[in-house]
Amino acid sequence: MIIDVHSHLGNILEFNGGELIDKTGVKKEKIIDLVSVSEAGLNRTYGLGSLPYAIFRHWVTKAERARNATATLENMRLSLDEAGVDYTVCLPIAPYVTFDNLRKACKKEKRIIPFTSADFTDPKTTASKLDTDVKNGAYGLKLHPIIQKVRCTDAQTLEVLQTFKKHKKPVLIHAGISTYYLGKEKFRNNPEYGNIKDIEKVVRTFPDINFIIGHSGLFQVNEVIKRLKGCGNVWVDTSFQSPWIIRKLINAFGAERVMYASDWPFGYRPPAIKAVKLACKGDTILEVMLFYKNAAMLLSLKMI
Repeated sequence: MIIDVHSHLGNILEFNGGELIDKTGVKKEKIIDLVSVSEAGLNRTYGLGSLPYAIFRHWVTKAERARNATATLENMRLSLDEAGVDYTVCLPIAPYVTFDNLRKACKKEKRIIPFTSADFTDPKTTASKLDTDVKNGAYGLKLHPIIQKVRCTDAQTLEVLQTFKKHKKPVLIHAGISTYYLGKEKFRNNPEYGNIKDIEKVVRTFPDINFIIGHSGLFQVNEVIKRLKGCGNVWVDTSFQSPWIIRKLINAFGAERVMYASDWPFGYRPPAIKAVKLACKGDTILEVMLFYKNAAMLLSLKMI
């Protein structure tokens, strides 16, 4: 049994991104895909840290955008089948893709575990909308400070978390410095909003909320470990992390706090699965925890 705790449907970077979900026959643009190069090496950095990303940021961002444009339900199904993944947490990023978009997709694909997202462009309706979404089956809340252009420590975010904590459901926050827009749209990038210091403040401000640290902080993973190790309300996902780093996360947070993730379509599932398997070193009990049990318990899934 495998649960992917971090994936997306639709174009999460543009308005009306949910319209992409039901399109068919969508193929990835033929470009140089440096993300595939990284995945071939199971995201190992060979001691270079974030330097390759800094040098090739333009091409990496271009590859990520090409992958984002393939986030259809048809392609997600193919990915789940190919990788043998049983369920996938699907994360909306409002206002581009919403819980309502995912709820419709759930009716066609039962393997989707939908989260909701705060629409900061319409703060007057945020609280009631989140309540409605949870009532209608949302398993948690997704925050993406970079794409949504609202810092974790912003008053709007704090108000959303204060409202949402009563639901006793996890909150997955994007963590790490990353960019998503190119050319004339570069002004939309706020990579510094993914900094770990802000996330630490939020995690410690709301000790009664269980937080999933998206991608374990990407290249800022060591800062995630330094700042958040010991926090009883923190889980981490393994997307874009190497087997060695995943092992480091297990040692820092405990095996029960680490969960398999791909960030599909930005990351592909087979290499992410291989990275976890190598990190587990043949320990089947550990594999069950990272691939399934930890996520099932955190999300209170009835299938456990």
